[in-house]
Amino acid sequence: MMQFEEQVRKFEYKLSDTEDQIVEYIINHKAEAVTLSIQHLASILYTVPNTITRLSKKLGYDGFSHMKNSLKEELNEINAIPAEDSLVFNIHKTISLIDEEKLANVTKTIQEARRLLFFAVGDTAPYCEVMIKSLKVAGKHGEFYFHRHEMIYEINHLEKIDVLFLISLSGETRQVLEMAELAKQRGVTLISLTHFTKNALQSLTDLNLYCYSPEKRLNEYNVTDKTPVMLVLRALAEYYWEASNSCV
Repeated sequence: MMQFEEQVRKFEYKLSDTEDQIVEYIINHKAEAVTLSIQHLASILYTVPNTITRLSKKLGYDGFSHMKNSLKEELNEINAIPAEDSLVFNIHKTISLIDEEKLANVTKTIQEARRLLFFAVGDTAPYCEVMIKSLKVAGKHGEFYFHRHEMIYEINHLEKIDVLFLISLSGETRQVLEMAELAKQRGVTLISLTHFTKNALQSLTDLNLYCYSPEKRLNEYNVTDKTPVMLVLRALAEYYWEASNSCV
């Protein structure tokens, strides 16, 4: 089950300033919030019950009761043993993070792009080529360049109608941030795919996709699970195919 703060992070792009204030209150007063009626909570926050109901639904709950019950379960699990980082855990967490509305926005942005560039480094770089091939079957051309100087050259020739798609699990990869900053200066639309956490890359980009893949090291080797990256890209590819009426 996703924690309340994770639900908020997933859907924060939908929230208004008033809803942000309600969320902040609930986070700081969880134990109290689960004991209150929606009318009582609304009066404390100087708002109306309908506002809290709308917030609950924006956060992916069926309504206020569903949100309150989820918070109760969360509080009951505080002393439980945390779920271990594992393949199955990462997959289930990633699936819960896939947001169809975001897939729709990313698909529309890619469809309208004059040029589409992908960039990643290290072990995630091959996933750029995977996505390019997935889009190619729907008639969309994408480009990927391994070398820094080639990528800088291409970015310097992009226009506002173009799109740069960046993949970095940490969201802090120096080379990826460099490309993001260059493209942002040119007004290019930026899309990112990162691990589900606050990071420098997602703060720079216009559209953010998330997977769940925390950094993991074994015998000084980086063995961070890349399966979640493929899950999100596959979900995006299938959404794109369906939107383009190219799925056979």
